[in-house]
Amino acid sequence: MLLRMICLAVGYVCGLFQTSYIYGKKQGIDIREHGSGNAGSTNALRTMGKKAGALTLLGDCLKCVAAIWMIRLIFASHAGEDLLLLELYAGAGCILGHNFPFYLKFKGGKGIAASVGLLLAFDWRLFLVCAVLFFAAFFLTHYVSLGSLLGYLGFVVALVIFGQMGTYNCTQSALYEMYAIAVGLMILAYWRHRQNIVRLLHGNENKIFLGKKR
Repeated sequence: MLLRMICLAVGYVCGLFQTSYIYGKKQGIDIREHGSGNAGSTNALRTMGKKAGALTLLGDCLKCVAAIWMIRLIFASHAGEDLLLLELYAGAGCILGHNFPFYLKFKGGKGIAASVGLLLAFDWRLFLVCAVLFFAAFFLTHYVSLGSLLGYLGFVVALVIFGQMGTYNCTQSALYEMYAIAVGLMILAYWRHRQNIVRLLHGNENKIFLGKKR
């Protein structure tokens, strides 16, 4: 349990690097006071432009990659079969730090970009599954939120499938714990997107067009 708490804490500290907030402050604005009020890449894109959106996506993604790599370096030699589980705890901690930064009164982002970093560092195959679902939904509907929600569902389903196939070489108890973390992160993502879900159901969710809107 102590190792799990350490990994959560390491991840949380990494997640405190709020890319859009820091970038916005350099531009003289508080991202949380503009657009949707969310300190994430989509709001940064809408509020400050494509450069800000891209930098926010990259920064929030890399901080989760960094958290997982740190745990891998620290515990690789003696964590054994639990290493992947500890990495997932670090990724979860980073998402919590991103969503609920204490120094911003726990008002952060929705954790999608950080989740991309988790997928990349944890298992690139999970990333591919989620990327296909995200981009399919996005290019068909232009709803970033819908793509994100489908991607998270794909993450949970694919993790369970890969886990039960023996891909991760873990004990069944460790796998169940990994599944629980993934489900918890999905529930958190859906909760953070609850307003988006309402707008999707009513057909008035904001759309994103990469080029000129037709």
